[in-house]
Formats: sequence, C-alpha cells, structure tokens
Amino acid sequence: MGKVTAITEGSIWKQLLLYFFPILFGTFFQQLYNTADAVIVGHFVGKEALAMVGGSSAILTNLVVGFFVGLATGATVLIAQFYGAKSEKSVSRAVHTSIIFALAGSVVMTGFGLLFMRPILARMGTPSEIMDGSLLYLRIYFFGIAGSLVYNMGAGILRAVGDSRRPLYFLIASCLTNIVLDLLFVAALRMGVAGAAYATVISQLVSAGLAVGTLMREKDSYRLDPGKLRLDPYLLRRILQIGFPAGVQAVLYSLSNLVIQSAINALGTDTVAAWAAYGKIDQLFWMVINALGISVTTFVGQNYGAGKLDRVHRGTAESLVIGAFFAVALSTGIWCCGRTVFGFFTADPDVLRIGMEMLHFMCPLFILYVAIEVFSGALRGVGDSLFPMVATAIDICVLRVVWIFLAVPVHPGLRTVMFSYPLTWGLGSMVFLVYYLWFSPLRRFRKNPKPRDLRKL
Repeated sequence: MGKVTAITEGSIWKQLLLYFFPILFGTFFQQLYNTADAVIVGHFVGKEALAMVGGSSAILTNLVVGFFVGLATGATVLIAQFYGAKSEKSVSRAVHTSIIFALAGSVVMTGFGLLFMRPILARMGTPSEIMDGSLLYLRIYFFGIAGSLVYNMGAGILRAVGDSRRPLYFLIASCLTNIVLDLLFVAALRMGVAGAAYATVISQLVSAGLAVGTLMREKDSYRLDPGKLRLDPYLLRRILQIGFPAGVQAVLYSLSNLVIQSAINALGTDTVAAWAAYGKIDQLFWMVINALGISVTTFVGQNYGAGKLDRVHRGTAESLVIGAFFAVALSTGIWCCGRTVFGFFTADPDVLRIGMEMLHFMCPLFILYVAIEVFSGALRGVGDSLFPMVATAIDICVLRVVWIFLAVPVHPGLRTVMFSYPLTWGLGSMVFLVYYLWFSPLRRFRKNPKPRDLRKL
C-alpha cells in the first residue's frame, strides 16, 4: 500500500497542487472535447446540426453524466478512506463493487435514454425541425454510455489513491480520438449528427479501455481482477449514501441555472448573447474551483481514513487560501483582459457593453464561492455528502429561484438578476463555515483524533 500516493505525509499545499493541476488540465480537455463537436458539426453540417448536438441534447447528456459523476464520488471517497487506512481488502472490495455499479448503471441509463428521450425532448420544447436529429444523436449516445460511466468510475478510483495524472492522459487520448473521428465521420464521410455521436461514443470507449486496462495491470490493492467482480451490499449502500446527494447537488445547480437563463432571456437578444459569451469566459474560474474541490475530497478522504485529523483541518484551511488566491488572480486577469476576450465572440458594441457590465459586476465576487466548494469537498471526504446537498438545495437553488421570482419583478434589470449569484454564494459560505466548525462529523474528532473503524463511519 501507499506506492502511488504520499498525501498522508509531507507538505500539504504542495501535495494539493500536485494533485490539483492534472485534474484542472483534464477539465480543460473535457471542455475542448465538447467544443470540438460543436465547432466541427456547426462548420461542416450547419446550424441545425449544431442545435441538434449542442442544444437540448447537450443539456440532457450533461445532466445525466453529471449525476453519475456525483454518484461515483461515493466510490472515490470510500476508496480514499480505505486506502488511507491501509485496509487492502476493503479497497479491493470497493473497487470491484464500483466497477459492477458502473456497468449496471450503464444498462439502466441506456434503457432510460432509449425509452424516454423523445417525450423529454418534446417537454423541453425542442423545435420540430431538429427533433429527429436530436433524438438520433441521443439514442446513439445513450446506447454507448457505458464508456463514459466506466471511465468516470475508473478515473475516480485512480484519483482516490492519489493518481490524478493517468486519468488526464486518458482524457487527452479520448479528446484527440474524438477530434480525429469527428473530422472523419462528419467532414469526410458526411454522416452528420450520427457521425458526431459515433465519434463521441468510440472516444469514450477508448478512455474507458485505458482506465480499465491500467487498473487490471496494477499490483497494488486497487488492482482490478475480472474474476473478483462482486457486488458488496454494504459498500454499495455506502457508495449511494455518499454519492446520491452529490449527484442530486449537481442536478440542482443545473436546474437553478435554467431559471436564471429564463430571466436573462426576458432581457433581450443582446443580453442573451452577452450572457452566453460571459459564460464561456467565467468557465475558467469554474474549472479551477471544481478541480480544487475534487482535490480536497481525495486529500481529506485519505487523511481521514489514516486517522490524521490534524492534516484534514490544515488541508482544508490551506485549500481555502489556495482557492482565494486563484479567485483573486483569475478575477484580476478576466477584469483586465475581458474586452479582448469578448472580442473573440462578437464585435457588436451593445453586446460588448452589456458583457463588460456583467464581467465587472461578477468577477470581483468570485471569491465568495470558494468556501462553498472547499467545505463541500472536505465534508464529502469524510463521507458527509447529505449536508452539502441540503445546503445547496436551500441556499443556492431555492433562495436563488425565490430571488428571481420576487426581486426581479420589483426591480427588473440585469444587475438584479446577476445579484442572485453573489447573494447565495455569500450566505452559502457562512452556512458551510458554521456547519464545518460546529456541527460536522469532524467536530467530535477535533480534540482527540484517533483511527476509527471505517465500517462504522
């Protein structure tokens, strides 16, 4: 045990950053992956095909995959805790249960996608001219969704033991495969949206194959042996207890953003265009902060499993400092370079003016969100994912929606809509801080930290 990781020993901030950057670069390649589909389809097929791939289809695939990634967090946390506690048998059982869970989940989601995509697309108001193409894309995607789910689970296992580099390499290989196959199927063979779907499925199978092959070649406790694939009922229950709230939390964020988008839509085409461009720019901050949250979860999970509660608290505190540093640096950079970056999306002076108003209002307030992501990651690392879900549901989602429905009619305008973000970030950060310090599972271990029986966590 311990060959891959040293995050239970040594300098905390250095280990966090060494683990953080590969996750960040992986997120970047994931964005490049999604953008390549849209660019190639839009350029070689047309705007209707772009809408089929990037409209309702993108929202649905992101929701489904985001929910499963949340579920996979449960496996990552358990494996990190067992690995930190040097419980080799528990690590092995958790790995094999996780892979079985991913395969079973792919069967369920494939059936769901094939049976229910048409009524869901209709319910979303998908225009009739792109309905058939969107349905074709989604059916192919869901038929091959096993690649995405198995990769995400395999990557989660590797990250749980402190290896964030190889999942990055797998994602780079998948991204390049997707681009090459997009050009082949869409540009050369003229297969349209079906070609884009096949390219996506095949590239995801490549990343899944790399992840599974790596796990099968390992010599450590997290080695995957097909002959040992068993479903441990206790571990499956623990995975769902931790992962299900995280999955719901991801869905809630998406749903609240849909309400915000509706309010933005009411402000006119220029505002909608500016908001779309701004969303591409501030994605840089969200990539960074989400990567930090994943890093905190694994760091806390391993050190909690090892009984090193002092490192858990120090790691959480240092993560807050790291997050604040990145928030200030990114806010400053986006503020200074915003007009130039906006110019890549549009030259319309009204859109530029509105976009810069958004940027100047929102960027200095990014720092308010840092505590939410860090504390959420730390709490998930000790197996407490229910509170982050409830806090997110009430503060980030319910309060934000209430603000839109009550405040915007009284004071209609862009700033009133945008204020829903820093309002809920600030309140959410205070709630998470109070809970972490006085009510979380870590509180009872603060004075007398000692190893625990992980089956009783």
